Amino acid sequence: MKFLIDAQLPKSLSDFLQLKGYDSLHTIELPEGNGASDLTILTISKKENRVVISKDGDFLESFLLAGVPEKLIIIKAGNIRNVDLLAIFENNIDKICSLLLNSSLIEINVTEIIVHA
Repeated sequence: MKFLIDAQLPKSLSDFLQLKGYDSLHTIELPEGNGASDLTILTISKKENRVVISKDGDFLESFLLAGVPEKLIIIKAGNIRNVDLLAIFENNIDKICSLLLNSSLIEINVTEIIVHA
C-alpha cells in the first residue's frame, strides 16, 4: 500500500509507515515541499496510486464531489499531539490497511475509525 501524507500532518507519520514496510511520501519531500498544491497532491496520488492522508477538508470535499483522490483517510482528531496520532496508527495500521482494500474513504478520530465509502 502506498500513502501520501499532507502537510498538516507530521513527517513522523510517513516515517512510521515506512518503518512498517509501506511506501509513504510526505509533502515535504515533494519539489514544492509543504507548499504543494492540492492539485499536485491529487495528481501524484492518482499517478502513483497513493492513499492521501490529510486533515484538510478540501480533500474530503473533492472526494465527495469528484471522487478524487481515489482513496482518502481523513483525520478528524482536532489538535491531537503527534505522539497520540502516531499511537492511533501504530495500534490500528493493520485494520486501516484492511479497510482500504474495500473502502475509499476512512475517517479517523480520537476514539474510532469510521468507514464512509
